[in-house]
Amino acid sequence: MNHDEMLRLWGPWVTRTPADVAELLTGFGPVWWIAGGWAIEAFTGAKRDHSDVDPSICRSDIAPLYRHLSGRKDVWIADSGTFRALLDADDPVPRTCENLWLRAGGAEPWEYDVSLMDATSESWTFKRDPRITLPLHDILWTKEGIRYLRPEVQLLHKARGLRPQDQLDFDASAPLLDTASVRWLRWALDVAHPGHPWINSL
Repeated sequence: MNHDEMLRLWGPWVTRTPADVAELLTGFGPVWWIAGGWAIEAFTGAKRDHSDVDPSICRSDIAPLYRHLSGRKDVWIADSGTFRALLDADDPVPRTCENLWLRAGGAEPWEYDVSLMDATSESWTFKRDPRITLPLHDILWTKEGIRYLRPEVQLLHKARGLRPQDQLDFDASAPLLDTASVRWLRWALDVAHPGHPWINSL
Protein backbone atom coordinates (compact mmCIF):
# COMPACT_ATOMS: atom_id res chain seq x y z
CA MET A 1 0.00 0.00 0.00
CA ASN A 2 1.45 3.36 -0.99
CA HIS A 3 1.68 6.44 1.20
CA ASP A 4 -1.28 8.25 -0.39
CA GLU A 5 -3.56 5.24 0.07
CA MET A 6 -2.53 4.94 3.72
CA LEU A 7 -3.41 8.60 4.27
CA ARG A 8 -6.76 8.13 2.56
CA LEU A 9 -7.70 5.16 4.71
CA TRP A 10 -6.30 6.13 8.09
CA GLY A 11 -5.85 9.89 8.01
CA PRO A 12 -2.92 12.32 8.05
CA TRP A 13 0.01 12.68 10.41
CA VAL A 14 1.12 15.93 12.03
CA THR A 15 4.86 16.60 12.32
CA ARG A 16 6.25 15.96 15.79
CA THR A 17 9.83 15.96 17.11
CA PRO A 18 11.76 14.28 19.95
CA ALA A 19 11.30 17.48 21.96
CA ASP A 20 7.53 17.08 21.59
CA VAL A 21 7.83 13.50 22.86
CA ALA A 22 9.84 14.67 25.85
CA GLU A 23 7.09 17.16 26.71
CA LEU A 24 4.35 14.56 26.23
CA LEU A 25 6.11 12.01 28.44
CA THR A 26 7.18 14.35 31.22
CA GLY A 27 6.21 12.55 34.42
CA PHE A 28 5.95 9.13 32.75
CA GLY A 29 7.81 6.86 35.14
CA PRO A 30 9.08 3.94 33.01
CA VAL A 31 12.03 4.31 30.67
CA TRP A 32 11.32 5.54 27.12
CA TRP A 33 13.49 6.49 24.19
CA ILE A 34 13.40 7.66 20.57
CA ALA A 35 13.93 5.15 17.75
CA GLY A 36 13.66 5.27 13.96
CA GLY A 37 15.01 7.98 11.72
CA TRP A 38 15.23 10.56 14.49
CA ALA A 39 17.66 8.26 16.33
CA ILE A 40 19.85 8.11 13.23
CA GLU A 41 19.73 11.88 12.78
CA ALA A 42 20.66 12.47 16.42
CA PHE A 43 23.72 10.25 15.99
CA THR A 44 24.92 11.45 12.59
CA GLY A 45 23.85 15.08 12.71
CA ALA A 46 22.66 14.64 9.10
CA LYS A 47 19.21 16.12 8.54
CA ARG A 48 16.67 13.81 6.92
CA ASP A 49 12.94 13.74 6.22
CA HIS A 50 10.67 12.17 8.86
CA SER A 51 7.18 10.84 8.28
CA ASP A 52 6.64 10.51 12.05
CA VAL A 53 8.48 10.29 15.35
CA ASP A 54 8.95 6.92 17.06
CA PRO A 55 8.97 7.01 20.86
CA SER A 56 9.62 3.53 22.22
CA ILE A 57 8.67 1.80 25.45
CA CYS A 58 8.93 -1.67 26.91
CA ARG A 59 5.90 -3.79 25.99
CA SER A 60 5.24 -4.31 29.69
CA ASP A 61 4.69 -0.54 30.14
CA ILE A 62 1.59 -0.17 27.93
CA ALA A 63 -0.75 0.20 30.90
CA PRO A 64 1.31 2.98 32.55
CA LEU A 65 1.49 4.76 29.18
CA TYR A 66 -2.30 4.58 28.79
CA ARG A 67 -2.81 6.01 32.26
CA HIS A 68 -0.25 8.76 31.64
CA LEU A 69 -2.02 9.85 28.43
CA SER A 70 -5.58 9.46 29.70
CA GLY A 71 -7.68 12.51 28.88
CA ARG A 72 -5.03 13.90 26.49
CA LYS A 73 -4.37 11.32 23.77
CA ASP A 74 -6.30 8.32 22.49
CA VAL A 75 -4.22 5.17 22.14
CA TRP A 76 -4.83 2.90 19.15
CA ILE A 77 -3.50 -0.61 18.55
CA ALA A 78 -1.91 -0.75 15.08
CA ASP A 79 -1.48 -4.45 14.36
CA SER A 80 -0.72 -5.73 10.84
CA GLY A 81 -2.96 -3.20 9.10
CA THR A 82 -5.83 -3.45 11.57
CA PHE A 83 -6.72 -0.78 14.13
CA ARG A 84 -8.76 -0.52 17.26
CA ALA A 85 -8.80 1.87 20.18
CA LEU A 86 -7.29 0.80 23.48
CA LEU A 87 -10.27 1.15 25.80
CA ASP A 88 -8.60 1.10 29.21
CA ALA A 89 -5.30 0.33 30.89
CA ASP A 90 -6.20 -3.36 31.26
CA ASP A 91 -7.33 -3.83 27.65
CA PRO A 92 -5.06 -6.62 26.30
CA VAL A 93 -2.74 -5.81 23.39
CA PRO A 94 -1.93 -8.75 21.07
CA ARG A 95 1.65 -9.99 21.16
CA THR A 96 1.76 -9.45 17.40
CA CYS A 97 1.21 -5.71 17.85
CA GLU A 98 4.41 -3.71 17.50
CA ASN A 99 3.03 -0.16 17.44
CA LEU A 100 0.58 2.12 19.22
CA TRP A 101 -0.68 5.21 17.39
CA LEU A 102 -1.62 8.31 19.36
CA ARG A 103 -3.90 11.24 18.53
CA ALA A 104 -6.04 13.72 20.43
CA GLY A 105 -9.35 12.50 19.00
CA GLY A 106 -11.08 10.89 16.06
CA ALA A 107 -11.18 14.10 14.00
CA GLU A 108 -7.52 14.92 14.70
CA PRO A 109 -4.37 13.80 12.85
CA TRP A 110 -2.11 11.07 14.18
CA GLU A 111 0.80 12.42 16.23
CA TYR A 112 3.00 9.64 17.61
CA ASP A 113 3.88 6.10 16.55
CA VAL A 114 4.95 4.32 19.74
CA SER A 115 7.17 1.28 19.13
CA LEU A 116 6.75 -1.61 21.57
CA MET A 117 10.07 -3.24 22.41
CA ASP A 118 10.59 -6.74 23.77
CA ALA A 119 12.39 -5.39 26.79
CA THR A 120 12.23 -5.09 30.54
CA SER A 121 13.74 -2.46 32.80
CA GLU A 122 16.91 -4.57 32.70
CA SER A 123 17.24 -6.25 29.29
CA TRP A 124 16.33 -6.03 25.60
CA THR A 125 15.74 -8.91 23.17
CA PHE A 126 15.67 -8.47 19.40
CA LYS A 127 12.13 -9.16 18.23
CA ARG A 128 13.23 -11.18 15.19
CA ASP A 129 15.84 -13.37 16.89
CA PRO A 130 15.90 -14.02 20.66
CA ARG A 131 19.56 -15.02 20.46
CA ILE A 132 20.36 -11.32 20.22
CA THR A 133 19.99 -9.65 23.60
CA LEU A 134 21.66 -6.86 25.59
CA PRO A 135 21.21 -5.07 28.90
CA LEU A 136 18.66 -2.31 28.28
CA HIS A 137 21.09 0.48 29.23
CA ASP A 138 23.51 -0.78 26.54
CA ILE A 139 21.07 -0.09 23.68
CA LEU A 140 20.44 3.54 24.69
CA TRP A 141 22.41 6.77 24.65
CA THR A 142 21.48 10.33 25.59
CA LYS A 143 21.71 13.61 23.73
CA GLU A 144 20.46 16.91 25.12
CA GLY A 145 18.52 15.10 27.82
CA ILE A 146 16.67 12.71 25.46
CA ARG A 147 17.40 8.98 25.24
CA TYR A 148 17.82 7.45 21.78
CA LEU A 149 18.23 3.92 20.47
CA ARG A 150 21.88 3.32 19.67
CA PRO A 151 22.59 3.46 15.93
CA GLU A 152 23.89 -0.09 15.59
CA VAL A 153 20.68 -1.42 17.19
CA GLN A 154 18.53 0.81 15.01
CA LEU A 155 20.37 -0.40 11.90
CA LEU A 156 19.74 -4.00 12.92
CA HIS A 157 16.00 -3.21 13.03
CA LYS A 158 16.22 -1.56 9.60
CA ALA A 159 18.24 -4.35 7.98
CA ARG A 160 15.35 -6.59 6.98
CA GLY A 161 13.46 -3.92 5.03
CA LEU A 162 16.48 -2.50 3.22
CA ARG A 163 14.37 0.35 1.84
CA PRO A 164 16.15 3.26 0.15
CA GLN A 165 15.96 5.32 3.35
CA ASP A 166 17.38 2.39 5.32
CA GLN A 167 20.39 2.25 3.03
CA LEU A 168 20.85 6.01 3.35
CA ASP A 169 20.74 5.68 7.15
CA PHE A 170 23.32 2.90 7.02
CA ASP A 171 25.59 4.92 4.73
CA ALA A 172 25.40 7.92 7.07
CA SER A 173 25.88 5.94 10.31
CA ALA A 174 28.32 3.15 9.53
CA PRO A 175 31.44 5.34 9.11
CA LEU A 176 30.77 6.94 12.52
CA LEU A 177 30.38 3.72 14.51
CA ASP A 178 33.17 2.83 16.91
CA THR A 179 34.97 -0.50 16.69
CA ALA A 180 32.86 -2.23 19.34
CA SER A 181 29.61 -1.13 17.66
CA VAL A 182 30.77 -2.32 14.25
CA ARG A 183 31.82 -5.68 15.68
CA TRP A 184 28.45 -6.11 17.42
CA LEU A 185 26.43 -5.12 14.35
CA ARG A 186 28.37 -7.52 12.11
CA TRP A 187 27.73 -10.33 14.58
CA ALA A 188 24.03 -9.49 14.99
CA LEU A 189 23.47 -9.25 11.23
CA ASP A 190 25.22 -12.56 10.72
CA VAL A 191 22.95 -14.18 13.32
CA ALA A 192 19.65 -12.62 12.23
CA HIS A 193 20.26 -12.00 8.51
CA PRO A 194 23.08 -14.23 7.22
CA GLY A 195 24.53 -12.95 3.98
CA HIS A 196 23.15 -9.45 4.42
CA PRO A 197 25.00 -6.95 2.19
CA TRP A 198 25.81 -4.67 5.11
CA ILE A 199 28.05 -7.33 6.67
CA ASN A 200 30.74 -6.95 4.02
CA SER A 201 30.26 -3.17 3.97
CA LEU A 202 31.21 -3.09 7.64
